[in-house]
Amino acid sequence: MSLLEDARAVVENGPVCDACLGRQFADRSFGLTNAERGAALRVSVELDDDEPHEDVATDDCWVCEGLCATFDEWAERAVAALSGDGESDVDFATYQVGTRAPPLVEENEALLRESAGLTEGGEPFKSEFNREVGKRVGELTGTDVDFERPDVLFVLDIDAGVVDAQVNPAFVYGRYRKRSREIPQTEWPCRECNGTGRRGGETCIHCDGTGYMYEESVEQLVSPPILAAMGGDDSSFHGAGREDIDAKMLGTGRPFVVEVKHPRDRFPDVDALEAEINESTEKVEVEGLRLATYDMVERVKELDASKTYRARVAFDEPVDETEFEAALAELDGATIEQDTPKRVSHRRAAKTRVREAYAVSGELEDETHATVEIHGEGGLYIKELVSSDEGWTTPSLAGLLGTPCHVTELDVLAVEGEAESFEDPDYFREAPAER
Repeated sequence: MSLLEDARAVVENGPVCDACLGRQFADRSFGLTNAERGAALRVSVELDDDEPHEDVATDDCWVCEGLCATFDEWAERAVAALSGDGESDVDFATYQVGTRAPPLVEENEALLRESAGLTEGGEPFKSEFNREVGKRVGELTGTDVDFERPDVLFVLDIDAGVVDAQVNPAFVYGRYRKRSREIPQTEWPCRECNGTGRRGGETCIHCDGTGYMYEESVEQLVSPPILAAMGGDDSSFHGAGREDIDAKMLGTGRPFVVEVKHPRDRFPDVDALEAEINESTEKVEVEGLRLATYDMVERVKELDASKTYRARVAFDEPVDETEFEAALAELDGATIEQDTPKRVSHRRAAKTRVREAYAVSGELEDETHATVEIHGEGGLYIKELVSSDEGWTTPSLAGLLGTPCHVTELDVLAVEGEAESFEDPDYFREAPAER
């Protein structure tokens, strides 16, 4: 059958509104709405049949039951769903619209196509509803549609007459320096009271009722100002690895992302936020705060990264400079085999890891003290590289010197991507221009 014959078959199953007529031929002639396409086809059939023109009111359509006349209404409902007063107070730059179509409308559409003998082409009712309401949401809010990871997802439940506005998380990237040897990276709830501060009806003696093994952490010092600035409900802290509690993170800092759930302002002034955090504490410093994408969380967690460390080392027996330099030369560029260290074996799987020590250098301060700098592959255990961990790490500084060695202080100086930088522009986003 020709296009005109197919259109005639649909019209004869009327009353069918222009949008429902045009939707059956949505793959023909781009740049038209389905209503425009349907109106043109209706006139073409009338001209070919030499029949008088007759408009079909959308309210009379048996297929959509008048729903194709409600696009504007549903767009306004979507915007109002973010606040309740019709004026959105949730800031967003991108959105997507999804529709739960009434089963009866989908059944009507299937019946129409069967009756008209249509087997190919066309567009589902809910696809048109998504697009037409979506266009209007964009016009009302000055925002852009995003089919991958929108700031807001509007789900239109037509039968229930409601809109569920799902506000997706926002992300802030930066690097932190931890200047204290007494705080962990993330909050550490007390294991004895499960973070409640109470045990057996009494104040937990293990955490003094605080609910935490450590009252402060990098997360607890950095995340709250970001959460408050974005007006979110909760937050999660994601770091590119972590340092031991007694290790400082200095130098270029460690990459991190703060994920804020249900933000009302996803575009805060990050420069002001950075200054606020740094003025609030001397234990942690942040720099390079930037608005980030959802994918930055995975990047921070998964990107292969090398680390540079500075370790203060004590020897149980005197070491002369020649022996010390020879041992460092042996470790410089060496391949290291490490069984899971005893100190973490209770929470890590037992396995042998092979890591590269890219560069090792140092300076002997006296016969029993030295400073060693190590640039190594991610996952290289530095304390064990020095101590040997009772032979579980080979080669090691202790093994090469033939005397017990202990790390007395450890500083992380750099965390950098092996093959590429963490700070890839594709993983950042900018605040939109004033709308």
